[in-house]
Amino acid sequence: MDNTADELLDWYDGHRRSLPWRVTDGEWPDPYRVWLSEVMLQQTTTAAVAPYFAKFTARWPTVEALAAAPEEDVMAAWAGLGYYSRARNLVHCARAVAAMGGFPASEAELRRLPGLGAYTAAAVAAIAFGQRAVVIDANVERVVARLFAIDEPLPGARKAIRAAADAITPDHRAGDFAQAMMDLGATICTARDAKCMLCPLSSRCEGRASGDPLRLPVKAAKKAKPRRRGTAFWIEREGAVWLVTRPGRGMLGGMRALPDDGWSARGDGADDPPLPGMWQAAGVVRHSFTHFDLELGVAAYAGEGMDGLTGGEWWPLDRLDEAGLPTLFAKAGMLVLARG
Repeated sequence: MDNTADELLDWYDGHRRSLPWRVTDGEWPDPYRVWLSEVMLQQTTTAAVAPYFAKFTARWPTVEALAAAPEEDVMAAWAGLGYYSRARNLVHCARAVAAMGGFPASEAELRRLPGLGAYTAAAVAAIAFGQRAVVIDANVERVVARLFAIDEPLPGARKAIRAAADAITPDHRAGDFAQAMMDLGATICTARDAKCMLCPLSSRCEGRASGDPLRLPVKAAKKAKPRRRGTAFWIEREGAVWLVTRPGRGMLGGMRALPDDGWSARGDGADDPPLPGMWQAAGVVRHSFTHFDLELGVAAYAGEGMDGLTGGEWWPLDRLDEAGLPTLFAKAGMLVLARG
């Protein structure tokens, strides 16, 4: 595999994607922007992340600014990106980095920061600090599996994929190499297509030589997701809706939301409504989480007495989009408001 890195870097110099968090030639990446983008990009597309990244960096342009932000403001700004534990870890990590006086440069030290797993630490070390690190996301995993024809099913194949990626990772231009691998997987060697005629590594690719690169990486059969059911409660008065803040730990922790009946990943909801009396069915919304699917009925309060409400706040309906509701509860709100 001699010269693999050089050939890929030559391709990258002419084909790199223009992304909001990337610098132009001659500039050195800001560790804060690299870290922020990598956290946002976990299990999320670049198209979805771009507007959030712009909003975050405009509002909190430095890690110190983010560290000083109230956690509820960050959670609200994150709403819609999903995987909300990332937002909580974002604040904790920013505060740790600000207390240290800046990001550490080594992969090992980065791993000690709150919420930084192996991938993010390697990516920040390589891209922001030029350290040699083996950076493997889903795109890189696919490229390497095809390049070396690693046909052991995932997740068992990850040890061999990492070893193969390590073998071709260069000491020079480590950050560019990591981003080149990501770009190759995102634009050429994609999950649904293998544009081998355009690939700078096609002559070296064992998957292409096998005649069927799309079969790689081999994925284990997906298990059927369990379906959970729950109810969200819509309580409205004088142009405002009652919102609560979910507990800091657990599903959608720390986010503003409609009150609900206690549904979770482990089971259906069974808690009583927040008020006794008349409730009217307003429809059903469906949402898919990583480990389960949720069917959420929405019930609108049709009674009169609201004195028993505690632990929440009245939020103006004409500013509901500013509440930072998670996508699930935003769907529920739109359902009710569409009914008039």
